[in-house]
Amino acid sequence: MTTPGEWGIGAVDLDAYLARVGQPRRAPSEAALKELMRAHARAIPFENVDVVLGQHQGISLDVVHAKLVGRRRGGYCYEQSGLFAAVLEQLGYTVHRLSARVQPRRPGPYTHMTLVVDVDGGSFLADVGFGAGILDPMPLVDGHETDQAGWPHRVTRTGDWWTLQKGDEDILEFRLNEMHPIDYEVYHHYTSTHPKSPFTGRLVIMTIEPGVSRKLLGRELTVEMPDGSRETTTVAPEELEATLKDLGVELTADELERLKQVY
Repeated sequence: MTTPGEWGIGAVDLDAYLARVGQPRRAPSEAALKELMRAHARAIPFENVDVVLGQHQGISLDVVHAKLVGRRRGGYCYEQSGLFAAVLEQLGYTVHRLSARVQPRRPGPYTHMTLVVDVDGGSFLADVGFGAGILDPMPLVDGHETDQAGWPHRVTRTGDWWTLQKGDEDILEFRLNEMHPIDYEVYHHYTSTHPKSPFTGRLVIMTIEPGVSRKLLGRELTVEMPDGSRETTTVAPEELEATLKDLGVELTADELERLKQVY
């Protein structure tokens, strides 16, 4: 089990975070958790710009808070879920920080950070760090299906293992084994530096809202609807700044110029 104070949640300014996502302070409830998750997804995009630029400063909560709240940037799973977990604990929720494998039918490491939250007598998958995927908390009940922004998702259980499915695809697999900060430090080192990591060689920026997901993968921007329709366009370097702003990512002039050089 993790120990009290191990996560250093006091590094997160709760009022500043709530102002960032546009939410009031509310007592823990399933309804409040849902509203906070949706507000987080609207305000804070999934993005890996600092990894691509080789300037990532780490995933300690003081660094994450300064970036995602102070500089109003986005981040990837360790930043998103680490911040959200600290906020939830300050609000009085019980949070379990877990490790998961993305796309478990393919071989790959358990490097994704996901969260399970206890509230109102139930447990809920509350994965704000899964990019254009999870918008609402999902009851951790075998076979339960939840509409996620128009896309049906289901959780299933086999023994100690839980699987998140989108349609017929297994997209996430995890057990309820609590992690420690050092675990995510190791995962982050791999994810942010290894040449086979999906985040080191190209831009990955994702947003989701009811009825539409948007993904910038490398130079390809894909806008997808729940009915299966999609449109993919190539973003030219001179269009990059406007596209990033539209996705909620605003960089300094220096960051933008360096990103264009590697783009």
